[in-house]
Amino acid sequence: MNVAIVGLGLMGGSLALSLKKFDFINDIAGCDHNKIHQKEAIKLNLVQKIIEFDEVKNYDVIFLAIPVDGIIKSLKNLTDVSEDTTIIDLGSTKAKIVQNTPKIIRKNFVAAHPMTGTENFGPSAAIEGLYDGKVVVLCDIEKSGELQQKVARKIFKSLNMKKYFMGANEHDRHAAFISHMPHAVSFSIANTVMNQEDKNNILALAAGGFRSMSRLAKSSPYMWEDIFRQNKNNLLEAIELFEKELSILKNSISDEDWERVHKIMEDGNRLYEIWD
Repeated sequence: MNVAIVGLGLMGGSLALSLKKFDFINDIAGCDHNKIHQKEAIKLNLVQKIIEFDEVKNYDVIFLAIPVDGIIKSLKNLTDVSEDTTIIDLGSTKAKIVQNTPKIIRKNFVAAHPMTGTENFGPSAAIEGLYDGKVVVLCDIEKSGELQQKVARKIFKSLNMKKYFMGANEHDRHAAFISHMPHAVSFSIANTVMNQEDKNNILALAAGGFRSMSRLAKSSPYMWEDIFRQNKNNLLEAIELFEKELSILKNSISDEDWERVHKIMEDGNRLYEIWD
């Protein structure tokens, strides 16, 4: 099969690197509105060639590895693809994308969210093996055509991804807590420190803890503005519940209730019992 990847940043570029290894993939073309990204992708040998958006319609599989608002716009411009075409998005939100998918291509479409990534972006951030062993959430898969389901399963299996299935609304609420709210917190931590501390002190004193907590603040503002907009209600709920937890800890410290402080931290340790 021939594959076109729209968006040649971290997700799209990393996908291209991995797909090259599969003998069932004949051709990998890239599409990106950013001329600099186009040149970088060719220089880094991420894709075999750069094509215009209208040309992606001629490919068997179209991956949309772009910001979530761009995915919705792109789907509206793909209504004339063949009934055998498979369109797979890699967006971090799902409900609004699914709701805005034109009915005429709903069976062509597979809503997917690979739970992977880094704080870096652009073609130079592409990593071979980014998807290996990671989770991919497939939303409302029963609404995709049989062929499209088969194609998506084959590709994600070949990428050695663990497949989970859920509804788009359910996905977005979970993602708000696991991914979107932590990004919001990280941006806020970075701004709090930047607005209070001299940059030289940050460089001198910032150790692993601050680097870990602020790492996500390096993420693309363009991409995350779209995600926050599309998942606004779930994100606000997650932030409010986080503020409640932080307030409990703040008040316990203020009251010098060190037994309570210890219990809060001990409760937080339980998260790692799930992973370990």
